[in-house]
Amino acid sequence: MAEGSGEIWFYHLERSTLDQVLPELLDRTLQRGWKARVRVADPDAREAIDERLWTWRDDSFLAHGLSDQPHPERQPILLTAGDENPNGSQALFIVDGSDMSLTEEFERCFIIFDGRDETALHRARERWKALKGQGANLAYWKQSDEGRWEKAA
Repeated sequence: MAEGSGEIWFYHLERSTLDQVLPELLDRTLQRGWKARVRVADPDAREAIDERLWTWRDDSFLAHGLSDQPHPERQPILLTAGDENPNGSQALFIVDGSDMSLTEEFERCFIIFDGRDETALHRARERWKALKGQGANLAYWKQSDEGRWEKAA
């Protein structure tokens, strides 16, 4: 990620789970008029996210598709393991330690990691350090004791 590219926001999960946070962030992304891509490397995690988005709320779901299914270009939210961007997403969500390559084309990238997992925490710190050294436009979000998201850096 080069200087002058989009923003990269780190979300440090401590009080909430990915299942709770990701749908909310995706919903806000769609409300902005943006499309989203969720890069998830683990097939089991991708399946769990797929299911969660369909059952997000009792009265609502988040329309989405998988990159290996027909018409990925039509999806407002696309779940993928690779670098392709057939739906022209403006937002990239990186979960489960997925690859950080090819983030320049996005307005905003969200790196969501579980702060209770030492491996994930270490990896996020290494990513932050590397991106900071490249001059990336970074923000770090952490939950307060009340559960609200606060910008910490």
